[in-house]
Amino acid sequence: MEFFDSHCHLDDERFDEDREKLIAEIKKADITKFITAGYSIDGSIKGVVLSQIYDDIYTTCGISPNDIPQDEDELWKDIETIKNLVEDHIKDKKIVAIGEIGLDYYWEKDLQRRELQRQAFIKQIEMANAFDLPIVIHTREAVMDTLEIVKKHTVNQKGVFHCCPFNRELVKEALKLGFYISFAGPVTFKNSKNANEMIEMVPNDKMLIETDSPYLAPEPVRGTRNDPRNVKYIAQKIAEVKGMTLEEVAKRTYENAKEIFGIKMSH
Repeated sequence: MEFFDSHCHLDDERFDEDREKLIAEIKKADITKFITAGYSIDGSIKGVVLSQIYDDIYTTCGISPNDIPQDEDELWKDIETIKNLVEDHIKDKKIVAIGEIGLDYYWEKDLQRRELQRQAFIKQIEMANAFDLPIVIHTREAVMDTLEIVKKHTVNQKGVFHCCPFNRELVKEALKLGFYISFAGPVTFKNSKNANEMIEMVPNDKMLIETDSPYLAPEPVRGTRNDPRNVKYIAQKIAEVKGMTLEEVAKRTYENAKEIFGIKMSH
C-alpha cells in the first residue's frame, strides 16, 4: 500500500534539524510520493531544491495570500520572481502546480489589502495558464470571493482546494467547476462540524489527502509536529466515512494526485 501526501511544507524551519532523516522515515512508512508546497519566494525556492534532491518529492511555486508584501510594486516583483523560477525549472517536471495561492480574510481585515490579495490571486491564475499548470488554492473566510474569481478567471488545468474548508457551497461549486478537494487533519478532529458530510459530498475520483505538515496534526497525534507519515490517519477517516478499505482510499487518492498534477510514472 502506498500513500501520496498531496500537500506538506517540508521546507519549514521546524524540519531543519532532522529533515533528511525524516524523509527517509516517511518513505519507509509507505508515503512514497509527496508535494512540498511553496507559499512564498523562499518557500518556493526551497521546494524546488528539495524536488531536485529527492525523486519522490514534487513541488508547487506561488505566493500565498498571507505572504504577499505590503507594497503593490513589491508584489508584482515577487510574482515575476516566481514566474522566472518556474520558467527555469519547468522542464524538470517537478514543479506540478502554481500554489498555494488564494484568499485569506481571517488575518486580513484591511479592504485595500484584501483587494491586493485578489489581484495577486488572479495574476497567478494567469501564470498557471501560461505554464499549463493546475493551481493549489488556499481559502479562509473568503469563500464567495474565491469562487467568484475562479468562475470569472478560467483555470485551464483546474486544480485543488487544499485543506478544504467545510463549506457546502464551496465544495459543491468547486466540484462543478472540475476542481479536486483535498482533506487534511481537521477531518479527524472531534469538534469538526460537517466533516463527514463534506467527505460524503466528494466523489472518489475528486478527493485527495494531505497533511499540510508541520501544521494541523490529525487525531490521534493532534498538537504535535505534523509530518507526511500522518496522512494515513486522514485516509483512515475517509475510509470509515465512505465505507471503503484503507487500501482503496490510498490507491484512489494516489491515482487522483497523479492525475491532477500530471505526474507520469509506472506505478
